[in-house]
Amino acid sequence: MGSKSDEELLNEYRSGSIPAAEELLARYKGLVRRKARGMFLLGGDREDLLQEGMIALFTAIREYEPEKAASFSTFAELLVERKLYSAIRSGQRKKHTPLNLSVSIDEAEETPDLGLDPESLMIAEENREALEDYIEKNLSPLEKEVFGLSMTGLSTSRIAKLLGKEAKSTDNALQRARGKLKKAVLQ
Repeated sequence: MGSKSDEELLNEYRSGSIPAAEELLARYKGLVRRKARGMFLLGGDREDLLQEGMIALFTAIREYEPEKAASFSTFAELLVERKLYSAIRSGQRKKHTPLNLSVSIDEAEETPDLGLDPESLMIAEENREALEDYIEKNLSPLEKEVFGLSMTGLSTSRIAKLLGKEAKSTDNALQRARGKLKKAVLQ
């Protein structure tokens, strides 16, 4: 089965072959790992990102339409990237913070002391919350999205491609966001 093209495997899957889908998942698992490697999910771990990426890969297998998209590999890469960035953005919104920060009593006893006193932790948390509040109130939706994606290490051209925007407008949004944040920090 390993010598078949993506398109042959996709056709077999559409005809009911589960092993064809498994072969595609195995073939593109490295892509998911590469995309997730440099990313960080707040309140999650590497396995959470890999799982999100594999879900997106399976979605690509189910939804790929050769007449509408370029190649399966391009389509799969785009879906995986979008799903990973979406997971990161969701993590940043702190929707599941209580669940993500929960620790069993056994784990709490094993947690190392990082040497930070409660006052320092509280001040750091207040500063982070103030910055998030400033971002929410002063950046446009595009500026927030572009800035958030740039914080994951993506280039401006890659962000533009992901968002379906022109590179220049994406770069302008990022520069405006940075300017506003710089002004806020210097106040």
